[in-house]
Amino acid sequence: MIGAAVTALLCVGGLASPVAADVGDSSPTPQLGNGLALTPPMGFNNWNSTGCSSDFNETMVEGIADLFVDKGLKAAGYQYVNLDDCWALSQRDANGKLVPDPARFPHGIKAVADYVHAKGLKLGIYTSAGTKTCNSKGFPGALGHEYSDAQQFADWGVDYLKYDNCNNQGVDAKQRYRTMRDALKATGRPIVYSICEWGSNKPWEWAGDVGNLWRTTGDISDNWSSMLSILKQNLPLAAAAGPGHWNDPDMLEVGNGGMTDTEYRTHFSMWSIMASPLLIGSDLRKASAATYDIVTNDEVIAVDQDPLGKQGTVLSSDGGRWVVVKEMADGSRAVALFNETDSPQHISTTASAVGLPEAPAYSERDLWQHRTYNTAGALSATVPAHGTVLLRASADQKWASHPSAVDVGVDGSLLVEAGKAAPLTTTVTDLGRTPALRVGTALTGPAGWQLKAVSGTSASAVPTGESLRTSWQVTPPAGGAATGAYNLTLTATYRSSTGERLRTVLPLTAHVVVAPPAGQSSLSDLPMLSSSNGWGPVEKDTSNGEAQAGDGHPLTIGGTAYAKGLGVHASSAVEYYTGGACSAVTAQVGVDDEKGANGTVTFEIWADGKKAASTGVLTNAMPAQPLKADVSGAQTVRLVVTDGGDGVDSDHADWADATLGC
Repeated sequence: MIGAAVTALLCVGGLASPVAADVGDSSPTPQLGNGLALTPPMGFNNWNSTGCSSDFNETMVEGIADLFVDKGLKAAGYQYVNLDDCWALSQRDANGKLVPDPARFPHGIKAVADYVHAKGLKLGIYTSAGTKTCNSKGFPGALGHEYSDAQQFADWGVDYLKYDNCNNQGVDAKQRYRTMRDALKATGRPIVYSICEWGSNKPWEWAGDVGNLWRTTGDISDNWSSMLSILKQNLPLAAAAGPGHWNDPDMLEVGNGGMTDTEYRTHFSMWSIMASPLLIGSDLRKASAATYDIVTNDEVIAVDQDPLGKQGTVLSSDGGRWVVVKEMADGSRAVALFNETDSPQHISTTASAVGLPEAPAYSERDLWQHRTYNTAGALSATVPAHGTVLLRASADQKWASHPSAVDVGVDGSLLVEAGKAAPLTTTVTDLGRTPALRVGTALTGPAGWQLKAVSGTSASAVPTGESLRTSWQVTPPAGGAATGAYNLTLTATYRSSTGERLRTVLPLTAHVVVAPPAGQSSLSDLPMLSSSNGWGPVEKDTSNGEAQAGDGHPLTIGGTAYAKGLGVHASSAVEYYTGGACSAVTAQVGVDDEKGANGTVTFEIWADGKKAASTGVLTNAMPAQPLKADVSGAQTVRLVVTDGGDGVDSDHADWADATLGC
């Protein structure tokens, strides 16, 4: 037999009813001990880009294998080309065997496996631990057919099995997944086995001797809110992960178009520091150069694939400013400075805090800049909104051969009204053991904007721990800047003590805003400063439809319909500019009736980053609840909906009759 591994894939998007992961203590689990998946599997899964469309066929699959070779993915470590649901006919043959769909795979699965193997790659396949798979067309699942199906997969030369959880008939999860484990072992073929039961039964507590990796969450979707929610569920489970037994927070959405490149770099960085499987979910035939740059960053991949096999742990997360640390086999530390918030944040830790030994100075490698610096011990950066700075720090005796690390930051609001000057202070801080020399700073923006320095923009030297501070006046053109986001760029230049010229850039987003009108206004009639939503866009005056704008229904809570308000899906956040001129936000809140008995959420109102009011957990069985918050003096207010702590399950939430009083 071909000595290739079989790995179970990820769950089908949007079809599961996930249950939240328990974020309590996680004890190390026993290992399956098959010697496989000693680093997290890397590959591709077609579901997020093709689903069950006719585009999913053997030509596409073989083309992906070609791209693995041609685009450098194979060289970067990606191995698995994985089929998801819809590869089979809906009925087994007379002998109870699975039958590949002859329209999609006219030459059969073995021929595709042979093609993939000839490229030096591996093939994955999908089924469910139930009577049918998750697709509504009802393709056959493996429940009751485990040994026969496993043998077919082995005979075809399959190298990766995705074992889902739909239509499980209420059979105990541990029993179902152990049976397939034993069936795969009985084939005599080396098998990496991934359990995909959405974290419903806390597999991190019992699956270490059952599978090599297990889903810890429900399905990911291609938006910031979904990615962030899944990240937060998976982070606390680090104790369960290690070589041959990995936590799996679902596949990568990088390149699918629902997030910015900054957010996709965060996605890839955080999945890597969590030692997660790296399964590309975008259509590689259409992927941009930026997408390939992200998923082939070999320095970030090395964090994910480190042989020590530690999952990163949270050192701090105050105010959405996260520090996550991963111990590496060579004694260094990978450090993610992750900014959850919508504005640049200074995020800082120290070499001592991340576990490095005492030393005169340290080397830090920026894994996205691909530059190495020296630091006196501070591991710090001003991180753009939704961004991540990923460092690899070590007590390196050669630290003096590297230039000083500097932190380029800002103080002040980037919310500005057209034609009005707003103050902004920028800083260039030397973090290194050596001084930064001939330091200069510049602020640039769109045509017509006035960006005027009102203090010095240069310094001959900035010693360790000190800063060049520059005051600016930022003025959008009067009448020429519509409300919305505008890109500014803060650039610092300096020389090292050896004469090397360096340049550090911090992208900024300024928002041109309009002061809210006096009196009572419906929030659905006011411009949003920002919004994120679990599924689909935030809807104005209708419920959330989960897909395109305008696909919702009348807002209805407890049988009462509302003409005005916002329809969202947990996890969700909607922010408004209030300019210090408003006093209160009021709403009738609850779970929309359209999802029957489903839906468990909490509603929160935040003012300038501080929680001003909340409801506690609400369910579909409850009538609308009044919610009011005092927001006096706040520059911004944010309406937040969380999943209530039990995972996202059709959490359609309505801010009915939501008003702002100014």
